[in-house]
Amino acid sequence: MSAVHLSRRDRIVELRLDNPAKLNAFTVEMLAQLAAHLEAIERDASIAAVMLTAEGDRAFCTGADINGWGDLSPAEFARHWVRDGHRIFDRLARLSKPTVAVLNGHAFGGGLELAAACDIRVMAPNAALALPEAGVGIVPGWSGTQRLQRLLPEPMVKEMALFGHRIKAERALACGFVAAVDEDPRAAADALLARAVTLSPRAVEISKSMIHAAAGEDRGAMVEALGSAAIAATADRQEGVAAFREKRKPEFSGT
Repeated sequence: MSAVHLSRRDRIVELRLDNPAKLNAFTVEMLAQLAAHLEAIERDASIAAVMLTAEGDRAFCTGADINGWGDLSPAEFARHWVRDGHRIFDRLARLSKPTVAVLNGHAFGGGLELAAACDIRVMAPNAALALPEAGVGIVPGWSGTQRLQRLLPEPMVKEMALFGHRIKAERALACGFVAAVDEDPRAAADALLARAVTLSPRAVEISKSMIHAAAGEDRGAMVEALGSAAIAATADRQEGVAAFREKRKPEFSGT
């Protein structure tokens, strides 16, 4: 049965796609499980970083299981399958913890969009990237023409989406989409995460927010979150809350 498993090693959480019979293609159940795991991870302050992996060595993820969306009506396809997947992948992208995707095999379609939602990626040398949606009469729906276009050169995205080409690991490394190409991508990810967990969690979280704001990743929410964090540390905020509870006029000091 397909699933997204969660396991933990000290302060690092691993999310593992487990649908190897279908090359780890996403099912409705897997999307729901991923969403639930992400909510739990976000609320656990003891978690410092996240590794995203997949079962087997043929594919990281080949997108969405066609049996999950092939018989949907146009309205259901757009409103639920596409929008739900987009929302969940956005949740991954905006996770406050640093994330690393381990591309042990091919990342096609939704699998590539999933990898793009992580902060960095490591890739096996025999793996490839692709956007094959046009071959089955659809278009990328989980940020393949949006977030991915910010991470890869526009001609490379067009090469995949418009011409059906696959991008090999060496090209992905050369353009900076992956941080490393390694025969053992999991070990490479472990080394990156080992360093990440030694850093200040709050500094990492705020740095990620600022980088995302500059890149346009949920900019409005990022700006307001940073502003709210700053104001929460002030004496004025404490006075305002105290005055409200005591039903009196606040006396703000400007500090």
